[in-house]
Amino acid sequence: MRTVAVTKIGSLRDPDESTRGRIAVVDFPEQPLGPEDVRIRVAYSAICGSDPHLAEGFFGTEVPIGLGHELSGVIEALGERAHKNGLQVGDRVAGNFLRFCGTCRPCQEGKQQFCEHIQDYNRPGMAETVTWHESQVYKLPDDVSLLEGCILEPTSVAVRITDKTGIKVGDRVAICGGGPIGQLALQVLKMHGATSLTLIEPIAERREMALRHGAEHVIDPVAENQYERADEITAGRGYDVVVDASGSPRATRGLLDIAAKGATVVYGAMYPADYELPLNLSDYLYLKELTLTGVFVSPYAFPRALQILPHLDVTELTQAVFPLEQATDAFAAHLTGAHPKVVIRCNDVDEEALA
Repeated sequence: MRTVAVTKIGSLRDPDESTRGRIAVVDFPEQPLGPEDVRIRVAYSAICGSDPHLAEGFFGTEVPIGLGHELSGVIEALGERAHKNGLQVGDRVAGNFLRFCGTCRPCQEGKQQFCEHIQDYNRPGMAETVTWHESQVYKLPDDVSLLEGCILEPTSVAVRITDKTGIKVGDRVAICGGGPIGQLALQVLKMHGATSLTLIEPIAERREMALRHGAEHVIDPVAENQYERADEITAGRGYDVVVDASGSPRATRGLLDIAAKGATVVYGAMYPADYELPLNLSDYLYLKELTLTGVFVSPYAFPRALQILPHLDVTELTQAVFPLEQATDAFAAHLTGAHPKVVIRCNDVDEEALA
């Protein structure tokens, strides 16, 4: 089975080819179909900003490491007991790449993100097929295409970020980072009544994209004084909700200064393992009473993400599509930052024939 994988550990941006990480299409064995499993013929699998971190060895260094967790496809086989959710062969689906066991103490306590067996079923989906437990699989609404459906997983992250903000209607909101998660979070927070909605992003095209999708203001943190612009936009009050979706250590510290007293700051990205945020406890936690939190994965978010996906505009996130055999080129395109999102077409699926 053709699968996109890390075949050499190293930074994909390393200018030295001898030490640079490598992505290639390799043959993996097809995953076994258990009695409660669903085999999906993958149509589309999108590149996540976290994927290059796997090449750097963030989650292990034994290669090949299969990639892909933002996907959509068509059910081609069901295990003999995989019928609790009414799934059928031929259904167009997307899903959660993680299987929460439901039996460990964190799962029983409503903290699925800390499931003690979260890695037991982590199967790569940037492949011809993927086999998941039925609890991971969701049938797509009729008005969501397979191409749009591969955005379900990042949408679930935007939903979880929104959950963590505790936003109230009318809260002033700033989002740092105009990548896919930042853009999706912007749309979801807009739905929740965000005001003074601001995207902080150095790339002009991504600022313009945010304005097309509901941002009231944008800030270029390179060319503008971020604190002064935030002060101007919020009339000196600061933002009630601040979200980092950039994952950039350079961006994280300054976000505390634009937060209002009593604000919530959500660090909603993956950060370098050795990065430590400078934090003056007196200034930010004592005097300003900020609430700082983060996001790991998205428990309990997928059903709601499925509900709002038809109401989101994901067109600009699904325009750069590469065939599976050009996966290396797809990752190269991803690294340029020229596209807000890059998608790999794993199989040609005729949606009209499925209707």
